[in-house]
Amino acid sequence: MPIGDVDDGECKMKNKQFPLGWNEERIKKVTAHYENQTEEDALIEDEAAFNDRSHTMMEVPNELVPIFRELITKHQVEKAM
Repeated sequence: MPIGDVDDGECKMKNKQFPLGWNEERIKKVTAHYENQTEEDALIEDEAAFNDRSHTMMEVPNELVPIFRELITKHQVEKAM
């Protein structure tokens, strides 16, 4: 889904449609988290993600990323049902 037409002084979005489970408030919280994160905290977060055995990190060719995103979204929707 395309992201919405919002002008908060920093970025413009075309319309207010967000991916499933996302809204403007959530986007602002995530943005603030990463904008205020120290390099050390970012490194700790990255290392924790790589050590999390419930997920797998892999290199994916850019042209396949949309397919992976679609599969992940379908999985999340089915899991939420």
